[in-house]
Amino acid sequence: MTRRIVIIGANAAGTDAASAARKTDRKAEIILLTKEDRGAYSRCGLPFVLDGHIPSFENLVVYPPSFYKMMKLDLRVETEAKSIDTEAKTVEVEDKKGKSETLEYDSLIIATGAKPFIPPIEGIDKEGVFTLHTLNDGAELLKAMKKAKTAAIIGSGLVGLETAVAFTRMNIKTTVIEMLPYVLPRMLDKDMAMEVQRRLEEKGIKVMLGKPAEAIIGKDRAEAVSVGGEEVPADIVLNSAGVRPNTKLAEEAGIAIGETGGIKTDFRMRTSAEDVYAAGDCAETTHIVTGKPCLPLLGATAVREGKVAGVNAAGGYTTFPGALCSAVSQLFDFEVGSTGLTEFSASRLGVEVAVGRISGLTRARYYPGAKPIKVKLLIEKEEKRIVGGQIVGGEEVTQRINILSLAIQKRTTVYELIKADTCYAPSVCETWEPLVLAAEMALKRL
Repeated sequence: MTRRIVIIGANAAGTDAASAARKTDRKAEIILLTKEDRGAYSRCGLPFVLDGHIPSFENLVVYPPSFYKMMKLDLRVETEAKSIDTEAKTVEVEDKKGKSETLEYDSLIIATGAKPFIPPIEGIDKEGVFTLHTLNDGAELLKAMKKAKTAAIIGSGLVGLETAVAFTRMNIKTTVIEMLPYVLPRMLDKDMAMEVQRRLEEKGIKVMLGKPAEAIIGKDRAEAVSVGGEEVPADIVLNSAGVRPNTKLAEEAGIAIGETGGIKTDFRMRTSAEDVYAAGDCAETTHIVTGKPCLPLLGATAVREGKVAGVNAAGGYTTFPGALCSAVSQLFDFEVGSTGLTEFSASRLGVEVAVGRISGLTRARYYPGAKPIKVKLLIEKEEKRIVGGQIVGGEEVTQRINILSLAIQKRTTVYELIKADTCYAPSVCETWEPLVLAAEMALKRL
């Protein structure tokens, strides 16, 4: 009998789940549902279209329609899943014309993603206030940028800062408003965040910390943002206060929600309902270091979870090891990355750490083009293993974060990292690898 797999959501997790399911079961009927008017596209690329690095939003579309035909995936755009019945194993769907249908499933994958968080700020619904989550959001924002002279961004996560860079490159005077004491609070500790802030301010971005946005000022449309008694001029206001997992369908179906607010899943991405899986921003997983629930809200995690859910939903067997919330980005001419625990999250979880910090260069000091790099390593005191890392540097941040991620997964100790057989050439790196030097500094603290 032919297996039917229904996937709710056709972005990063959903499309990767569909692809993995097809490779696992060549004959299965696979139906992908999305409320949007197209299949998967890169949400992470939206800020880079705004500053012209990527020519068009169409470039962000991951697969052409021919891909879905070749893979025999029944992609249904502008179609919404209205409800799930886990007992009857059905999904009620409605297309753009209002026509309803009941789809039976053998396996169901919920990949409903996340939705922007709308903070309770007076005037947040005014004209001129935007979010940046979909292609349509991006198109509207790009249109507004053509007339704007000033902008205010509420929130200093990666999307907020990437968009601040785009605005600044397009000669829009930009202010970032962050209610917490430093930028990128999910990724970095204050010492590393201050380095990011310094570099942003050098490029002309104003950063306001420790004060929430209180109100959007303007008669019909946004003209300014009130922050701690000060008015910040803003032709554009971007609400970048983060996202929340989109779990409404799962909750209404009686599927268990975890303590982070995401759909509770196990090591095979199974939910509390039989033959129902969840993947991506809507799904809670386990943190590799602590073993406790976490909600990464990252595209790289979403595609890996989607692959695991797809294989298992199609009758295969594979597992998801959990997440380290590894993240990286480029802002102007420098990169920022992190993986594992921060000092803040370690102290909150009761993990005692020693910290190693080092400032170095990405190439030999005498070689033209050498750029500064700062590395921070966190070593758990009892077993002396690496549990976190943060890097801000002019280049080569991504692969160093990837190395640290693998080291944490493999429970590498500080002693092992110090003995790492690293390479050297003046044009590409220093004699002593900055990760090794940071590990030596941490060992002194131990």
